[in-house]
Parts: sequence; structure tokens; C-alpha cells
Amino acid sequence: MINFLGIVGLRRVGGSAAPEQGSTSRAIATTSTVAPLGYYEALEAALSELLIAKGLIKAVDIQRAVEALDAGAPAYGARLIARAWVDPGFKARLFENANLAARELDCDAGPGRLIVVENTPHLHNLVVSSLGVSFPRALLGRAPAWYESAAYRSRAVLEPRQVLAEFGTDIPSYVEVRVHDAAADHVYLVMPMRPAGSEAFLEEDLAALVTRESMIGVQVPRLPGLLPNEGAASQAEA
Repeated sequence: MINFLGIVGLRRVGGSAAPEQGSTSRAIATTSTVAPLGYYEALEAALSELLIAKGLIKAVDIQRAVEALDAGAPAYGARLIARAWVDPGFKARLFENANLAARELDCDAGPGRLIVVENTPHLHNLVVSSLGVSFPRALLGRAPAWYESAAYRSRAVLEPRQVLAEFGTDIPSYVEVRVHDAAADHVYLVMPMRPAGSEAFLEEDLAALVTRESMIGVQVPRLPGLLPNEGAASQAEA
């Protein structure tokens, strides 16, 4: 059987799109330029054209697979995080084998290995793909334009604290910032810290606090009504 999700998972999308409205980092987003066709884009196009030419699939099948990937994301990733916050056993399994653990919640982590990294009061994780556009699309949906921009891909590695500050996330000096570089065979998902004051929240309410940006690491979850920096401060004190 043809793995449609594996095929469309190779596709780079959004890099040539206009910056998203309401972006928290206009300085990063506005530097995004239209890039030439990359290796995985060319591979995806070639595989798609070959399979269509042989009559094994139709163009509409690929489009439907793309839509299926985007349908629930980033809600899929948020479900994993919320379950890990309330279930220590699931959290342990998520760290041991995230692809397998995701299936417990009927979530497909997509092609490649999924690695979950955890934020703590003394460690903040940030994800980048410096040599390409590797992204856990099956769990987070389409990669945002700023994530694919050359500016983010280079600056997140060289000056991560400054990049985080542009997203409204100020990390205290005593907290280590660790940058993880996703590649073709593995992607990362950040498990942010559970916001202080959410102890009485139900699992679905916790999932609603988890954003795509927090699972990339550029922001932190916060309770409704709190500003980004207030959310970060409340977690640092926890």
C-alpha cells in the first residue's frame, strides 16, 4: 500500500508564502524569501509525478492526504503534551518511543523518528531545521513561514535568546537554552512546562493551552489573560 502521508511529508510548504497575520516576530517573518526547489521538494515532486503517471494514485489523493495532515494539527501535538502532563506513565513512554506512544492516542507522528524534549525550570528547548525544513507536520500542521525562513534557521542557532525575545519569551540567564536541529530522519517536539495555576484543569483544557509555537519552543503556554512574559515568569518560579 502506498504511504501517502510519507510522500506528502517530504513536501516543503509555506516557505514562499506571505508571513502569517499577527506573527509575533515580524523581524523574522519579513525576511523570508522564495527559495529554490530543495532536495526533498524535488524528490516529492518526482515521486508524485511518477505514481500519477503509472496510474497508482491521483493528484486528488495527494491533496486529500495533505488536508488530512492539517485537519487536526496542532491539536494532535497538544493532546500528547496534555496527556503527558497528567499521566507520568505516558510521559515516560513518550520519551522512550514517541512514535509508538503517539499511537496510544490515535495520533500518527508521521515519517521519521519523533524526539520529545522537555522544558524544565533550568532548561528551555528550541527547535530549528538549519539545513532544510524538517518539521513534525503530522502533529503540528504546516510549518509557519518564519520557521522556514533563512533568518530564523540561522539566527536560532547563533543567537537563540535574542530570537526568543522577539517572540516575547525572555529566558532568565540561569536557564540553559538548548537548540535542537531537526533533520530528514528525525524531528523534535518540545514539551513545555505546565503553567502554574492549571492544577485543576481537565486534560482537554490543558490541551487548549498548548500552542504550535510552544511545541517549537519559541513561546510558552500561559493561562488566559496572561502576557507571554508573565507566563514564562510563572513557570520559572514553579
